[in-house]
Amino acid sequence: MPKILIVDDEPFIRLLLEQVLEELEDEGVELITADNGETALDIIRREAPELVFLDVMMPKMNGFDVCNAVKKELAINNVYIVLLTAKGQEFDKLKGVEVGADVYMTKPFNPDEVLQKARSVLGL
Repeated sequence: MPKILIVDDEPFIRLLLEQVLEELEDEGVELITADNGETALDIIRREAPELVFLDVMMPKMNGFDVCNAVKKELAINNVYIVLLTAKGQEFDKLKGVEVGADVYMTKPFNPDEVLQKARSVLGL
């Protein structure tokens, strides 16, 4: 069963992403959520989600550090990471690429784009 991990410290954003992606549950996709980077890293190690929507600015461990740990330190290459952030400056996008993010999306995000990205990554 394919898994999508939604990571954001804002409950409203997590709920919004869950609502956008919930139709994929009918296609056998499991949605998992986390509210901080530390928990997200534990879930990625344990559950091996295929796709992660990852906020950048979070408590305990930011999204850049989580992405770097997954892609560079742990060398888990079979997880697709979409950084979702309000930080849209070129410097931040470059940092996202540097830590291994597959895609960098800025908030507010387009729900259709999020769903389309999930379908594409999971091959649905």
